[in-house]
Amino acid sequence: MRYRIAFCVAVGLSVAALAGCASKPGALVRTEGMPGQLEPIHAAAFTRDLAVFRVSSNGCTDKSDVKPFITQLKDSAVITLRRLDEDRCSRPVRGGVQMEWTFKELGLPPGANVLVNNPYMMDGEAAAVSQ
Repeated sequence: MRYRIAFCVAVGLSVAALAGCASKPGALVRTEGMPGQLEPIHAAAFTRDLAVFRVSSNGCTDKSDVKPFITQLKDSAVITLRRLDEDRCSRPVRGGVQMEWTFKELGLPPGANVLVNNPYMMDGEAAAVSQ
């Protein structure tokens, strides 16, 4: 079984130069009308049937606080993570917390070409989870 892993991490590189990564909010698809706030991410990785993201947390963020929205393009699916519930805790987690969704949960077929619509945070960049 062949697995495709795509890492999109902004570490001293221009995010726009990374394949499959959006360089600014709304760069791939429009987000108007989606609930919650656009969630800046620390990292994203994909296998044949799993999407993994690292998002900021003040200590109380869990999977139900962040929702992935899927937009189908001609040859790709675009994932936009939106924060639905504010994390009001006061114990920031350095590097964020990991969130995982199977492609089945996202309504995607195994091996789908996936792009990310969220902005990437640079290492050391302060991120308040409350928007």
